[in-house]
Amino acid sequence: MIQKPDYYAILGVLRDATQEEIKRAYIESAQRLHPDKNQMPGETEIFLEVQQAYETLSNPKRRKSYDVSLPKDETPYSPILFETLYSRPHLVRLDESQLIYILINLRARSEDKSLPVPPLNVCLVLDRSTSMKDAKMDLLKAAAIQFLRDLRAEDIFSVVAFSDRAEVIIPAAYQSDRQKLEMHIRSIQAGGATELFQGLKSGLSEVRRGRDAKRINHMILLTDGHTYGDEEACLKLAMEASKEGIGISVMGLGADWNDAFLDQVAGHTGNTSRYIARPQDIQKLLAQKFQNLTRVMAEEVTLESNLGNGIHLNYAFRLQPETGPLSFGETTQLGSILRDTELSILFEFLVQPSAVKGSQTRLLDGTLKIAMAARPMPLPPIRVRFECDVSAEAAAHPPPPVILQALSRLTLYRMQEQARQASPAGQIHQATRSLKNLAGHLLEQGHRDLANTVLLEAEHIRCKQTFSLTGEKDIKYATRALLIQEGDILA
Repeated sequence: MIQKPDYYAILGVLRDATQEEIKRAYIESAQRLHPDKNQMPGETEIFLEVQQAYETLSNPKRRKSYDVSLPKDETPYSPILFETLYSRPHLVRLDESQLIYILINLRARSEDKSLPVPPLNVCLVLDRSTSMKDAKMDLLKAAAIQFLRDLRAEDIFSVVAFSDRAEVIIPAAYQSDRQKLEMHIRSIQAGGATELFQGLKSGLSEVRRGRDAKRINHMILLTDGHTYGDEEACLKLAMEASKEGIGISVMGLGADWNDAFLDQVAGHTGNTSRYIARPQDIQKLLAQKFQNLTRVMAEEVTLESNLGNGIHLNYAFRLQPETGPLSFGETTQLGSILRDTELSILFEFLVQPSAVKGSQTRLLDGTLKIAMAARPMPLPPIRVRFECDVSAEAAAHPPPPVILQALSRLTLYRMQEQARQASPAGQIHQATRSLKNLAGHLLEQGHRDLANTVLLEAEHIRCKQTFSLTGEKDIKYATRALLIQEGDILA
């Protein structure tokens, strides 16, 4: 008997997908696979399969007839494994709120790690404002040139330099005459104010020129200063980039840049900011970013979800591959899955008494959507349901060690967050107390140098009523780095 094709898998939707979801999936696949845009062998046949799937599933009568012929409860194959771990086996029926932690891991199946490495379409967006002059600019240009030299023949590359206006130094294209391009990079001169939107807008335009679903499409912003008056425009641009599958990473140089704001910009695309304390480290961190881009297995993991009644999400944090807090909503960009590194997210849920009246509580109901440039067909979405039984008695078992370890390190990061929130609000005693508590925990875990840095900053806040520029970022990014050390958290 000839097995019928799985039209739901072909379109990358669940079997209970709405007509709107089916239509949206078809449009996305058709745009990516249309013969006018793609001449790769076999992709015309795939495009025809997508059309046939849509013609069947968009017609209610044909869909009903087709559904009857499908095997029941068959889970389509996915190259990505999804695992869930709870901090406790069940909730307790209480008259007060309670916490529960859930850790999710997504990783590539070992047999699929041999899929071809997707080519890059990457744009460097370089701050050339006056504050970047002299040694900073020389080191920035040297790092950009080394990035160019590391590119593969199949990669598309562009460079934008900006101050209060932007200039395309290298347009998006395959780069053959690299000596000539290096001269263009060397010609960049510092001058002017910092307007991030100008640089991001021009960089996004270049990435769009080379945008292809079979590539890793990405912008890397390097800056050392604040932007003024265009923050909302930057955030709107980042959301547009996210919808188009374009990532934005941020590298901040020195102490005088707005890390909270730029974390938001990068976070909209599932990425984060990095802190470069010394100009001499630009090349190393830019090289690390290049290596990570070439190790991407799935470039975009999106969670579409709703919380259960009486459930509040206090916190969501990406533990790896790039650590950072997540901005949770109905649609949340979780980040990328690397070939050799899991994507790991820790959730903290607050459960109200009204949510534990029955025998089971649903914390979250949603769908994971995964984009893989190495595969022409969309991946089948993954149903996500966080559910927990409710009991009259608390469990005697401690949380799994991997969650305890993650929480131990995440607590350090959240202590510095509390201090950062208290200081500008004038709560100086609260800020210094949080830092002293943080220093104590760091000493217990053997991080003596960082503990001393934290204590010095607590004294600075007591005397000056505010964080120092360098101390604030040193502590934030050092405690963030503790969350993942050579992949050992989830070993």
